[in-house]
Amino acid sequence: MIENLNKVFESRVRLGIMSILMVNEWVEFKALKDLLKVTDGNLASHLSALEKKQLIDVKKEFVGKKPRTTYNATTEGKTLFNKHLTALEALINKEK
Repeated sequence: MIENLNKVFESRVRLGIMSILMVNEWVEFKALKDLLKVTDGNLASHLSALEKKQLIDVKKEFVGKKPRTTYNATTEGKTLFNKHLTALEALINKEK
Protein backbone atom coordinates (compact mmCIF):
# COMPACT_ATOMS: atom_id res chain seq x y z
CA MET A 1 0.00 0.00 0.00
CA ILE A 2 2.73 2.51 0.85
CA GLU A 3 4.55 1.86 -2.44
CA ASN A 4 2.02 4.22 -4.07
CA LEU A 5 3.11 7.12 -1.85
CA ASN A 6 5.49 9.55 -3.58
CA LYS A 7 8.68 10.17 -1.59
CA VAL A 8 8.92 13.71 -2.99
CA PHE A 9 5.84 14.70 -0.96
CA GLU A 10 6.91 13.15 2.38
CA SER A 11 8.04 16.48 3.81
CA ARG A 12 5.33 18.48 5.56
CA VAL A 13 6.61 21.62 3.83
CA ARG A 14 6.37 20.08 0.35
CA LEU A 15 2.96 18.66 1.21
CA GLY A 16 1.91 22.17 2.24
CA ILE A 17 3.37 23.82 -0.85
CA MET A 18 1.60 21.45 -3.19
CA SER A 19 -1.68 21.71 -1.26
CA ILE A 20 -1.61 25.48 -1.63
CA LEU A 21 -0.64 25.35 -5.31
CA MET A 22 -3.38 22.83 -6.12
CA VAL A 23 -6.09 25.37 -5.29
CA ASN A 24 -4.37 28.59 -6.42
CA GLU A 25 -3.03 29.50 -9.86
CA TRP A 26 0.12 31.47 -8.97
CA VAL A 27 1.27 32.08 -5.39
CA GLU A 28 3.98 34.50 -4.29
CA PHE A 29 6.97 33.36 -2.23
CA LYS A 30 5.97 35.58 0.69
CA ALA A 31 2.44 34.19 0.76
CA LEU A 32 3.78 30.62 0.84
CA LYS A 33 6.21 31.57 3.60
CA ASP A 34 3.46 33.18 5.68
CA LEU A 35 0.98 30.32 5.19
CA LEU A 36 3.52 27.60 5.98
CA LYS A 37 5.34 29.53 8.73
CA VAL A 38 8.82 28.54 7.54
CA THR A 39 12.06 30.42 7.00
CA ASP A 40 13.13 31.83 3.63
CA GLY A 41 15.92 29.27 3.33
CA ASN A 42 13.76 26.30 4.28
CA LEU A 43 11.04 27.27 1.82
CA ALA A 44 13.54 28.04 -0.94
CA SER A 45 15.19 24.62 -0.63
CA HIS A 46 11.85 22.78 -0.84
CA LEU A 47 10.70 24.90 -3.78
CA SER A 48 13.98 24.22 -5.54
CA ALA A 49 13.56 20.46 -5.06
CA LEU A 50 10.04 20.58 -6.49
CA GLU A 51 11.22 22.73 -9.40
CA LYS A 52 14.06 20.31 -10.23
CA LYS A 53 11.51 17.48 -10.44
CA GLN A 54 9.42 19.74 -12.73
CA LEU A 55 6.47 19.60 -10.35
CA ILE A 56 6.20 23.38 -10.10
CA ASP A 57 6.80 26.33 -12.43
CA VAL A 58 8.56 29.49 -11.29
CA LYS A 59 7.89 32.96 -12.66
CA LYS A 60 10.27 35.80 -11.79
CA GLU A 61 9.31 39.34 -12.69
CA PHE A 62 9.56 42.92 -11.53
CA VAL A 63 6.61 44.88 -10.26
CA GLY A 64 7.84 48.43 -10.47
CA LYS A 65 11.36 48.07 -9.12
CA LYS A 66 10.58 45.18 -6.79
CA PRO A 67 11.26 41.58 -7.75
CA ARG A 68 8.36 39.14 -7.44
CA THR A 69 8.63 35.36 -7.60
CA THR A 70 5.49 33.27 -7.98
CA TYR A 71 4.91 29.53 -8.19
CA ASN A 72 2.38 27.27 -9.88
CA ALA A 73 1.94 23.49 -9.88
CA THR A 74 2.65 21.93 -13.28
CA THR A 75 0.23 19.48 -14.88
CA GLU A 76 2.62 16.65 -13.97
CA GLY A 77 2.93 17.99 -10.43
CA LYS A 78 -0.85 18.06 -10.02
CA THR A 79 -1.17 14.53 -11.41
CA LEU A 80 1.52 13.09 -9.13
CA PHE A 81 0.18 14.94 -6.09
CA ASN A 82 -3.35 13.65 -6.74
CA LYS A 83 -1.95 10.10 -6.98
CA HIS A 84 -0.14 10.66 -3.68
CA LEU A 85 -3.34 11.89 -2.02
CA THR A 86 -5.28 8.92 -3.40
CA ALA A 87 -2.67 6.56 -1.94
CA LEU A 88 -2.90 8.32 1.44
CA GLU A 89 -6.70 8.03 1.41
CA ALA A 90 -6.49 4.33 0.52
CA LEU A 91 -4.05 3.76 3.36
CA ILE A 92 -6.27 5.62 5.84
CA ASN A 93 -9.43 3.81 4.69
CA LYS A 94 -7.72 0.42 4.87
CA GLU A 95 -6.94 1.02 8.55
CA LYS A 96 -10.62 1.59 9.44
